[in-house]
Amino acid sequence: MCRFPSLLWLAPAMLMVATGCQKSSTPSPSNNNTAKATTPTTVEPTTINGMPVVHLKRKQTGDGPQFVGITVLPGRGMNTFQIKAYFPGLGVFPVLHAPTLAVANSQFYGTASDAYGDNSFAFGGAFLVPYPNRILGKLSPDGKTITTYWHGHKLVLPANWHNSAHPSQDKHAMHGLILKENASNVQVQDTPGGQILTADMKDAFQGHWLSKTDLHFQITLTADAVDAQITAKNVGKQDEPISIAWHPYLTIPSGEHAQTRLHVPGTMHTEVNNYQDVFPTGKLTAVKGTRFDFTPPDGKPLDDGYLDDNWSHLQRTDGKVVVSVMDPASNYKISEVGLSPQIRTVQVYSPPSAKFAVVEEQFNFADPFGKEWHGMNTGMVTLKPGESVTWHVQLRMAELHPAK
Repeated sequence: MCRFPSLLWLAPAMLMVATGCQKSSTPSPSNNNTAKATTPTTVEPTTINGMPVVHLKRKQTGDGPQFVGITVLPGRGMNTFQIKAYFPGLGVFPVLHAPTLAVANSQFYGTASDAYGDNSFAFGGAFLVPYPNRILGKLSPDGKTITTYWHGHKLVLPANWHNSAHPSQDKHAMHGLILKENASNVQVQDTPGGQILTADMKDAFQGHWLSKTDLHFQITLTADAVDAQITAKNVGKQDEPISIAWHPYLTIPSGEHAQTRLHVPGTMHTEVNNYQDVFPTGKLTAVKGTRFDFTPPDGKPLDDGYLDDNWSHLQRTDGKVVVSVMDPASNYKISEVGLSPQIRTVQVYSPPSAKFAVVEEQFNFADPFGKEWHGMNTGMVTLKPGESVTWHVQLRMAELHPAK
């Protein structure tokens, strides 16, 4: 799911709004952070959290739409911080909404909001493992953790998010356990069409989950696609639930939110209590005839509506979940293509003023262990010892109206 209302940081000539997890009493995405005003520096860091920043690159070939670069932060949970592409009429431009590395790095450390790595999902493209979005539970007396249960097994998770209007009541766990973790065995390999980055996280959740889990990442850059895969393997001794998602802030190149069109192939919408908490009520409603019907192939305009919403009962195209953000003013279309059969829901965060839309293809519904679901299958994958599951998603780009 998304995050919080809106993340705003101010750098010269840059205003950024973060997605769905804001700690604000105004409507916000399920996972946004409000970064503080920062004076940018001209020196871009080469390391983040002690790990080298990785830049995947390929040479532009021809004048058609194509991806040309990816910046990844192995020191911040493998965040795909920026993606660069060439597009007719736009030249080389940033596909993701993000500040400079220097500004981002100033938000990562020494700020209270980043105690659990929350600023990692304030821009770029954070990976969310082993749970995207919110998990509710009983708050500890010190306000630092929540307790919930999965099949009778107790889970104690960091209470890293809340609605600022009710800071003592609504604290909950948000967006997983790897937001500020370091990867290991980071390797880059050249391919005929681009580059591949692989990395690992051994015992990724450091004892904060039910079993011991290893993660393997593979991020591939080609002209046609940015391909991201994460494999989670249970290397411990007991069963565990797992979900995986990505949190990319997809840029609207024209900056014109209202005319941007969204296609989501979900026929059911998840009801939430409000856009401040974004807590699911457990009720699913048909999108037909509502403002949440984005099923037409050419999408529907975002207009001035606020989105921090989840869709399910996904219609697949050749087995794939295809969500598209279309910017007619730039003749631009970017699609997030989910290849994993375990992907059951899609979360989109995009407030009216945003120059981006966050699209999260994930296994689960929010608060997957909550009583509001009355025993429904909420999409968490159960891994027995020795079992693994792979989340696999691509970004693909095209002209809305190709030149003849």
